[in-house]
Amino acid sequence: METEEEINAKIMKITMVIQENYPELSKYLNEMPVTVPIDSNPIINARNLDKYYNSLLNLFRNYVAEHQLNYIKQTTGSGHL
Repeated sequence: METEEEINAKIMKITMVIQENYPELSKYLNEMPVTVPIDSNPIINARNLDKYYNSLLNLFRNYVAEHQLNYIKQTTGSGHL
């Protein structure tokens, strides 16, 4: 498993890509369930950071895939590749 520092670096990188290239997606970063801790003193460890990173990655991938599909539909008039 990666260290907390390595996962934090990946989180920072994907967050920066989202903010620079897809600013409209940035508003969802603070609304992600993973970022709203239930405990008053949440445990921050490599496992929890990895979960957060994966949720960011899924959000990013899904948005980009949908964005590309919408672009294809607009340019070709159909949803087929």
